[in-house]
Amino acid sequence: MPGSVFRRGETVELRTIEEADAEFLRDLINEPRVRAGIANRTPMNLADEREWVDSLGGDDEANFLVCVDGDAVGTIGLRRRHEPSWGVWGVGYMLVPDAWGNGYATDALRETAAYAFDERRAAKLFATVYKTNPASARVLEKAGFVEEGVLRGEAFVDGERVDIVRYGLPADEWEDRP
Repeated sequence: MPGSVFRRGETVELRTIEEADAEFLRDLINEPRVRAGIANRTPMNLADEREWVDSLGGDDEANFLVCVDGDAVGTIGLRRRHEPSWGVWGVGYMLVPDAWGNGYATDALRETAAYAFDERRAAKLFATVYKTNPASARVLEKAGFVEEGVLRGEAFVDGERVDIVRYGLPADEWEDRP
Protein backbone atom coordinates (compact mmCIF):
# COMPACT_ATOMS: atom_id res chain seq x y z
CA MET A 1 0.00 0.00 0.00
CA PRO A 2 1.43 3.39 -0.97
CA GLY A 3 2.30 5.92 1.73
CA SER A 4 0.11 8.72 2.98
CA VAL A 5 -1.35 11.33 0.64
CA PHE A 6 0.75 14.50 0.61
CA ARG A 7 -1.03 16.45 -2.14
CA ARG A 8 -4.03 15.87 -4.38
CA GLY A 9 -4.31 16.97 -7.97
CA GLU A 10 -7.30 16.74 -10.28
CA THR A 11 -6.55 13.12 -11.23
CA VAL A 12 -3.57 12.03 -9.12
CA GLU A 13 -2.41 11.88 -5.55
CA LEU A 14 1.19 12.54 -4.58
CA ARG A 15 2.06 10.13 -1.79
CA THR A 16 5.11 9.54 0.34
CA ILE A 17 7.45 6.82 -0.89
CA GLU A 18 7.75 3.90 1.51
CA GLU A 19 10.04 0.86 1.59
CA ALA A 20 7.08 -1.28 0.53
CA ASP A 21 7.12 0.62 -2.79
CA ALA A 22 10.62 -0.64 -3.70
CA GLU A 23 9.36 -3.53 -5.86
CA PHE A 24 7.12 -1.18 -7.87
CA LEU A 25 10.00 1.29 -8.25
CA ARG A 26 12.37 -1.46 -9.43
CA ASP A 27 9.89 -2.65 -12.04
CA LEU A 28 9.20 0.91 -13.18
CA ILE A 29 12.80 1.96 -13.73
CA ASN A 30 13.69 -1.33 -15.43
CA GLU A 31 10.72 -1.18 -17.86
CA PRO A 32 12.36 -0.77 -21.32
CA ARG A 33 9.81 1.78 -22.57
CA VAL A 34 10.30 3.91 -19.46
CA ARG A 35 14.09 3.58 -19.52
CA ALA A 36 14.17 4.74 -23.15
CA GLY A 37 13.03 8.20 -22.03
CA ILE A 38 15.17 8.71 -18.92
CA ALA A 39 18.86 8.95 -18.16
CA ASN A 40 19.20 5.56 -16.44
CA ARG A 41 21.10 2.80 -18.18
CA THR A 42 21.95 0.63 -15.19
CA PRO A 43 19.70 -2.31 -14.28
CA MET A 44 18.29 -1.84 -10.80
CA ASN A 45 17.53 -4.66 -8.39
CA LEU A 46 15.36 -4.68 -5.29
CA ALA A 47 18.32 -3.95 -2.99
CA ASP A 48 19.22 -0.91 -5.13
CA GLU A 49 15.70 0.45 -4.87
CA ARG A 50 15.50 -0.16 -1.12
CA GLU A 51 18.79 1.69 -0.71
CA TRP A 52 17.41 4.60 -2.77
CA VAL A 53 14.21 4.71 -0.70
CA ASP A 54 16.29 4.71 2.50
CA SER A 55 18.32 7.65 1.17
CA LEU A 56 15.30 9.88 0.58
CA GLY A 57 14.76 13.01 2.59
CA GLY A 58 16.56 16.19 3.37
CA ASP A 59 16.17 19.79 2.41
CA ASP A 60 17.56 19.37 -1.09
CA GLU A 61 14.94 17.00 -2.48
CA ALA A 62 11.32 15.88 -2.45
CA ASN A 63 10.11 12.66 -4.03
CA PHE A 64 6.58 11.37 -4.45
CA LEU A 65 4.77 8.30 -5.62
CA VAL A 66 2.19 9.26 -8.24
CA CYS A 67 -1.04 7.38 -7.56
CA VAL A 68 -4.41 7.11 -9.25
CA ASP A 69 -7.28 5.78 -7.15
CA GLY A 70 -4.74 4.62 -4.57
CA ASP A 71 -2.62 2.64 -7.05
CA ALA A 72 0.95 3.64 -7.90
CA VAL A 73 1.47 4.67 -11.54
CA GLY A 74 4.82 6.47 -11.29
CA THR A 75 7.13 8.81 -9.46
CA ILE A 76 8.00 12.49 -9.54
CA GLY A 77 10.74 14.32 -7.72
CA LEU A 78 12.45 17.63 -7.11
CA ARG A 79 16.13 18.13 -6.45
CA ARG A 80 17.84 21.41 -5.63
CA ARG A 81 20.48 22.26 -8.22
CA HIS A 82 23.41 24.61 -8.11
CA GLU A 83 23.90 27.06 -5.27
CA PRO A 84 21.00 26.81 -2.76
CA SER A 85 20.57 30.59 -2.70
CA TRP A 86 19.70 30.49 -6.42
CA GLY A 87 16.48 28.62 -5.67
CA VAL A 88 16.72 26.45 -8.80
CA TRP A 89 15.23 22.97 -8.62
CA GLY A 90 15.29 20.18 -11.19
CA VAL A 91 12.19 18.06 -11.66
CA GLY A 92 11.91 14.57 -13.09
CA TYR A 93 9.10 12.08 -13.53
CA MET A 94 8.31 8.66 -14.93
CA LEU A 95 5.08 6.72 -15.25
CA VAL A 96 4.23 3.15 -16.18
CA PRO A 97 3.37 2.87 -19.88
CA ASP A 98 -0.24 1.86 -19.12
CA ALA A 99 -0.70 5.29 -17.50
CA TRP A 100 0.67 7.30 -20.44
CA GLY A 101 -1.68 9.59 -22.32
CA ASN A 102 -4.15 10.12 -19.46
CA GLY A 103 -2.87 13.48 -18.20
CA TYR A 104 -1.46 11.97 -15.01
CA ALA A 105 2.09 13.23 -15.58
CA THR A 106 0.84 16.76 -16.29
CA ASP A 107 -1.34 16.76 -13.17
CA ALA A 108 1.51 15.41 -11.04
CA LEU A 109 3.89 18.01 -12.47
CA ARG A 110 1.48 20.87 -11.77
CA GLU A 111 1.04 19.70 -8.16
CA THR A 112 4.78 19.31 -7.72
CA ALA A 113 5.37 22.78 -9.17
CA ALA A 114 2.77 24.27 -6.80
CA TYR A 115 4.49 22.55 -3.90
CA ALA A 116 7.94 23.77 -5.01
CA PHE A 117 6.86 27.39 -5.45
CA ASP A 118 4.39 27.65 -2.56
CA GLU A 119 6.13 25.59 0.12
CA ARG A 120 9.81 25.28 -0.85
CA ARG A 121 10.17 28.87 -2.12
CA ALA A 122 11.68 27.75 -5.40
CA ALA A 123 12.62 30.59 -7.73
CA LYS A 124 12.67 28.39 -10.81
CA LEU A 125 12.08 24.81 -11.91
CA PHE A 126 13.74 23.12 -14.86
CA ALA A 127 13.64 19.75 -16.56
CA THR A 128 15.49 18.13 -19.42
CA VAL A 129 14.12 15.70 -21.99
CA TYR A 130 15.57 13.78 -24.86
CA LYS A 131 14.64 15.29 -28.21
CA THR A 132 13.39 11.76 -29.02
CA ASN A 133 10.76 12.01 -26.25
CA PRO A 134 8.17 14.53 -27.51
CA ALA A 135 5.48 13.20 -25.15
CA SER A 136 7.51 14.26 -22.11
CA ALA A 137 8.19 17.65 -23.70
CA ARG A 138 4.43 18.08 -24.16
CA VAL A 139 3.85 17.32 -20.46
CA LEU A 140 6.24 20.14 -19.57
CA GLU A 141 4.62 22.56 -21.99
CA LYS A 142 1.11 21.80 -20.71
CA ALA A 143 2.35 22.53 -17.18
CA GLY A 144 3.70 25.94 -18.25
CA PHE A 145 7.36 25.15 -18.87
CA VAL A 146 9.06 26.85 -21.84
CA GLU A 147 11.93 25.51 -23.94
CA GLU A 148 15.15 27.28 -22.98
CA GLY A 149 17.74 25.58 -25.11
CA VAL A 150 19.10 22.49 -26.79
CA LEU A 151 22.24 20.63 -25.83
CA ARG A 152 23.21 19.09 -29.15
CA GLY A 153 24.37 15.48 -29.05
CA GLU A 154 24.59 15.62 -25.25
CA ALA A 155 23.19 12.16 -24.48
CA PHE A 156 24.09 8.70 -25.71
CA VAL A 157 20.94 6.58 -25.99
CA ASP A 158 20.68 3.17 -27.61
CA GLY A 159 23.92 3.61 -29.51
CA GLU A 160 23.19 7.09 -30.87
CA ARG A 161 23.88 10.68 -29.88
CA VAL A 162 20.67 12.46 -28.89
CA ASP A 163 19.93 16.13 -28.24
CA ILE A 164 18.70 17.15 -24.80
CA VAL A 165 16.13 19.94 -24.56
CA ARG A 166 15.99 22.03 -21.40
CA TYR A 167 12.70 23.52 -20.22
CA GLY A 168 12.24 26.08 -17.47
CA LEU A 169 9.50 27.64 -15.39
CA PRO A 170 10.34 30.70 -13.26
CA ALA A 171 8.20 31.34 -10.19
CA ASP A 172 6.87 34.64 -11.53
CA GLU A 173 5.51 32.89 -14.61
CA TRP A 174 3.86 30.28 -12.39
CA GLU A 175 2.22 33.07 -10.40
CA ASP A 176 0.95 34.67 -13.63
CA ARG A 177 -0.77 31.49 -14.82
CA PRO A 178 -4.50 31.78 -15.57
